[in-house]
Amino acid sequence: MDTDDAALLSDSLVAADLRGIHSHGVLRAPEYVGKLLGGGVDPKGRPRVVRDSAAALVVDGGNSMGQIGAHFAMRQAIVRARTTNVAAAAVRGSNHCGALSYYAMQALEENMIGIAMTNALPTMAPWGGLDKVVGINPLAIAVPADECHPLVFDAAFSYSSHGKIRVYQQKGEAIPSAWAFDKEGHPTTDAAKALEGLLQPIGEYKGVGLAILFGVLSSLLSGAAYGDGLGNMVEGAKPGLDGHLIMAIRIAGFEDPARFKSRVDGVIRQIETGRARQGIEKLFAPGGVEAQIEQEHTARGIPLTEDTLEGLNQAALRTQVDRRIRDGLW
Repeated sequence: MDTDDAALLSDSLVAADLRGIHSHGVLRAPEYVGKLLGGGVDPKGRPRVVRDSAAALVVDGGNSMGQIGAHFAMRQAIVRARTTNVAAAAVRGSNHCGALSYYAMQALEENMIGIAMTNALPTMAPWGGLDKVVGINPLAIAVPADECHPLVFDAAFSYSSHGKIRVYQQKGEAIPSAWAFDKEGHPTTDAAKALEGLLQPIGEYKGVGLAILFGVLSSLLSGAAYGDGLGNMVEGAKPGLDGHLIMAIRIAGFEDPARFKSRVDGVIRQIETGRARQGIEKLFAPGGVEAQIEQEHTARGIPLTEDTLEGLNQAALRTQVDRRIRDGLW
């Protein structure tokens, strides 16, 4: 990759770890190295706008890493929203793009609301089914505040992700029973059985319905692949077929930004100063937990599992990077 693209991809991984989203942090580095070295992803791929119609854009990612295409799409949406107040960029020709909050939060510094969604490899079944034809198809929304942390929601429509279950497997810990089914459709706490089985949706049939709809929005508007057309968790993703939908909403087109952000502060304080039930130390508005973790990790460093550290070592060796991780430090 060129220097700017490599820096962007690296920054997106560290940013995820910094906010405690380890399932989309440097844990992914060995996988991404594989995609770039021989997995069909073009390290020199360049995203470009292929359709431009007022507030609607279509971006072809050029089979670049998903982070490159998604970041480009949000920049285009932000620039267009300065004129049209609301803008959307549908992306095709892309790949796995990591934590969606990274792109939604790009809009914050522009006094805009950022929205990002993506399709994903199928890991869920329609409610009551056993066939993996539905992705967890996550959604992220970032809303600026004034004095408080921004409101940031970033979640898939499953109780957990494969990446998070992999972290539990690395630690040798049991997963909660609501996270996954085994391959026969029974709830399981065994991380290994979960990885070969099905992810459980949030809210049962409601979660699957939302996943299907956000998958359609992420894929069909740009012409990207959908469902099992993306590949599978055994053989891997088919390069360059992922799709995303990236949106920016200019607050000034609707309301005075200062008043809006002050009222967002009010929403956050109302939530976070509310009464908590027994056993709960503090209430958090969306994004509050991650903001607190980010402060702690910035001050003390980011904790990583031994498996993640070894994965980075192996990726460094594979790419002939003359550095090794020793005692948890580069």
